[in-house]
Amino acid sequence: MNKNSYILPLYNRLEVGFVKGKKSVLYDEDGKNYIDFASGVGVNSLGYANKKIVKTIKKQASKIVHSSNIYQIKSQEKCAKRIVELSSYDMKCFFCNSGAEANESAIKLARKYGNTKFKNPKYKIITIKNSFHGRTIATLKATAQEDKHKYFAPYPDGFVYANDINEAINMIDDSTVAVMIELILGEGGILMQDIHQVKELEKVLKERKLLLIIDEVQTGVYRSGNFLLSQYFGIKPDIVTLAKGLASGIPIGVMISSLKDIFAFGDHGSTFGGNHLSTTVCNKVLNILEKYSNSGELSENIKYFNSCLQYIINKYPNIFLKKSGFGFMQGLVLKDEMLLNDIINLALKNGVLVLKSGKNIIRFLPPIIINKSEITEGFQRFEDILSKMNKI
Repeated sequence: MNKNSYILPLYNRLEVGFVKGKKSVLYDEDGKNYIDFASGVGVNSLGYANKKIVKTIKKQASKIVHSSNIYQIKSQEKCAKRIVELSSYDMKCFFCNSGAEANESAIKLARKYGNTKFKNPKYKIITIKNSFHGRTIATLKATAQEDKHKYFAPYPDGFVYANDINEAINMIDDSTVAVMIELILGEGGILMQDIHQVKELEKVLKERKLLLIIDEVQTGVYRSGNFLLSQYFGIKPDIVTLAKGLASGIPIGVMISSLKDIFAFGDHGSTFGGNHLSTTVCNKVLNILEKYSNSGELSENIKYFNSCLQYIINKYPNIFLKKSGFGFMQGLVLKDEMLLNDIINLALKNGVLVLKSGKNIIRFLPPIIINKSEITEGFQRFEDILSKMNKI
């Protein structure tokens, strides 16, 4: 019997499965080790088998995992306070289970704002070409990639797409309520938005009392070096969404917003969102990462990682055009997109995990706590396959 005979064929899985990990190294069933430059697609911020997280999970699981948002959850209150303080924004939180749910929450909040704060209701949300905001019906429609919209119509109205930030500004009209953007396109090519254009967008929106929604599901939680990439951009969004790295593998998402009086009892909710386990683990992850960031070690390791990527670009100009992205969210742009899957598969065979983005980009999303020796080993393994390709 096929080992996947009971699983819907939704994933083009690579021929490997992992049974354990330590720090930024994974091990398969045969004991082979892999340097992880993928971190579960940006989720495993503390890598694997972190002793403090293991202890936290065991301790909390022995007490209470879930009780529902019908009742008070002290760890959720503490977690909300930590996230708001780390963001440096005057906001409140709504907890859910994923990035898509966080973005769905942002869309609903923006729609209610548009329908209650203006004489003539506003509902339209502008997103940017090649963005990715989730796989629910609404967030999929918010995703500005037409090839992902096949088969699932009809969709909710009110999402329009701009080619870039400047076009988004020009597209704002009387029905627009918000512009929703990723500061670095995650699935759409690891392309970083222009800071000056984003600041101009923020200015225009604030002048018109419209909303700036920043999707930091992939860029947030210290992946840029800052808690939020928005902080590096020097902007103050109205809504920010987070998920992936918050609890290092425990499902959690959060929408934070300065719109504190728009939602009322019953407008939105989540059965599992922000339960005792996820928020307790999130609190521990945030404490660890904040100390790590404040120590200066994070910024040093990001600089070293960046230098390794630049070395690859300089040595293999016949394979790569340039690097893109920022911090621990970067990509190598291939000259020939036909090499994308080959490089990913060869890297896997040589014991290093990398991802794809768009049609021609090798994506790097290592654990936030990856150290220099792991970075060095990973790039040595990666370069080994490139040098062999050069000889072909």
